[in-house]
Amino acid sequence: MNEKTPPQLLKGCKPEINYPCVWQYKVIGMERQAMQTALSNEIGDAPYSLSESRTSKKGKYISLNLELTVHNEEQRLHLYSTLTAHPSIKLVL
Repeated sequence: MNEKTPPQLLKGCKPEINYPCVWQYKVIGMERQAMQTALSNEIGDAPYSLSESRTSKKGKYISLNLELTVHNEEQRLHLYSTLTAHPSIKLVL
């Protein structure tokens, strides 16, 4: 497959990711402090950076950019599922 491969042929293809790598998540929720606490608890002592991304027009939702090094696919997916299950986090992209 090359750059001109139609998108319908790419469905089901896993991207090739070389680990360890820096990975970014966009984390969306309603309360900044609760989200920051959840992230800190889930990530533990691993180094990460967290920056504010956007706030919804009415100020109800906040999105944060989380960036950290993941060492394998299992760690990357575990962190994603753990964060999405947390009650203070509404969505993880």
